[in-house]
Amino acid sequence: MIDAAATTVHRREELGVTNTLLWVTDSNPADLSNREDVANKWIGIVPPPGGTIFRIIEFAPEREVNADYETKLRIFQGLGLAPEGESSQKPRDPGMHRTKTIDYALILSGEIDMLLDDSETHLKSGDVVIQRGTNHAWVNRGEKPCRVAFVLVDAKD
Repeated sequence: MIDAAATTVHRREELGVTNTLLWVTDSNPADLSNREDVANKWIGIVPPPGGTIFRIIEFAPEREVNADYETKLRIFQGLGLAPEGESSQKPRDPGMHRTKTIDYALILSGEIDMLLDDSETHLKSGDVVIQRGTNHAWVNRGEKPCRVAFVLVDAKD
């Protein structure tokens, strides 16, 4: 149906991320009769109620990101992203956040660290993570960009 480069690409230079939106559904079950490019619209971080989002995010190496802690924190808060619980006042990383989603993440290339409230996991190309509404942040401490495919599925507590 569509065989072209993605048109919804958003770069946040100050965070060192490039977000490529590939597909959005807004119901379950999804509507297969819709013929439009449903990624050709603005959508926030989380999927619509009962829906999904499929995106690829490229994380630049941390050494290439110039924004300080407070600037990053303000940006994430402005996006409506914040951690919950004990880490909400002073998160270990300004990108720490929680969404009410199930997130399937596949590391496509590079390496990245997934930070949780009290631990972290180093991930490399081919690794898969399933997030279930936990506080987390992504930090690329490597030398090369890291590309991660994400599918977020709306969920409830």
